[in-house]
This record gives sequence, C-alpha cells and structure tokens, in this order.
Amino acid sequence: MLDLITPQAILPHLKAGNKKQALQELARKASELTGQPERTIFDVLLDRERLGTTGVGHGIAIPHGKLSSLDRVHGVFARLERPIDFDAIDEQPVDLVFLLLAPDQSGADHLKALARVSRLLRDQSMCEKLRGAQSGDAIFALLTTQQEATPAA
Repeated sequence: MLDLITPQAILPHLKAGNKKQALQELARKASELTGQPERTIFDVLLDRERLGTTGVGHGIAIPHGKLSSLDRVHGVFARLERPIDFDAIDEQPVDLVFLLLAPDQSGADHLKALARVSRLLRDQSMCEKLRGAQSGDAIFALLTTQQEATPAA
C-alpha cells in the first residue's frame, strides 16, 4: 500500500453531506497530491459513477478513474464524519472511501491496485479498526502495516 498512499493522502474526518460533495473533496485532495486540475479529477470520478456505483457495500466505496497525465497510481483515503448515501450495491450508507487514480496507460497496475484495496477493505476487522482510529497517522499505519500480513486471496 505504501506505493499507493502517503500520510498526506488521508482524510480522517471528511465532512460531506452527499456523494457529490464527497467526490469533490476527494478530487480537491487528489489535486493537491498529483498537481492535476481538481475539476478534471472530479469529472473523471463523476463519469465513472455514471457507469455504475463504486459503492461496493458494507459502508465502503472505491471511486476510481484514469488520467493521461499521471505518472503512477495515486490513492486517497477518507473516513467520513457521517455515513452518506453513495448508491451502494447493498443500499447501505458509506463512511470509508478509498479513491484510486491511475495513468491512462496503467492497464494491469490499475486493476491490481483496485484488487488490493478491495481485498483490504473486505476485511471486516480492518474496517472496524479504520472506523475507530483516532487520527490520520493511525489510519495510515493500519492501511500500510496490515497489508503485509494479509495473505493474497
């Protein structure tokens, strides 16, 4: 996970009233981290949501998209202050969001990153720990140290 996320890419108390606001805040943070225009990132995320929700169930969403100007896969993790409707497949509100942005030409790297994040967030005890973490540093530590101990499924 260290190749996907940095301590600066953690939003431990994201305030958002709905899916669109959450995506806007994630796009803002991703713009700071990648130097890409916030609006471009937001549009890519909205386009992806129009294809089908990235709310994967159990309070988790993994919005993702591709940008031609990126040099590698970037991640941003947010824990929402209050769960929001994300049109999730199980119709449950979402409070944990892991954004992934990949270069257009990333191909398998993008899919591998999605699979890693999905596998990590399918672990219910991990999600409980993420929900209970008190700080961005604690969330970063959970995301980056647990991964090494999680066997590939």
